[in-house]
Amino acid sequence: MADKDDLREQFTEAFEGAEYPINSPMDLLPALPEGPSTTFESGDFSMTAMELNTKLGGGDFPYDSVDAFVDDLISQLESEDLI
Repeated sequence: MADKDDLREQFTEAFEGAEYPINSPMDLLPALPEGPSTTFESGDFSMTAMELNTKLGGGDFPYDSVDAFVDDLISQLESEDLI
């Protein structure tokens, strides 16, 4: 089982370097340490940034802060039963 706090920390670390507000997933790519292949792992959860984008359908852009983006990302993962 995935640790949501651990994932939240990983997402925040990876996405906090983006220039907010962000208007699309493409705005996040420069911030990712390994680009779209940046991998997030916790327990039995493992997904790249590219997989997150394709499985979650893009989100509710724009986002004004990393916290708003990460909160929505966690919420989407929960609603899709991915964590």
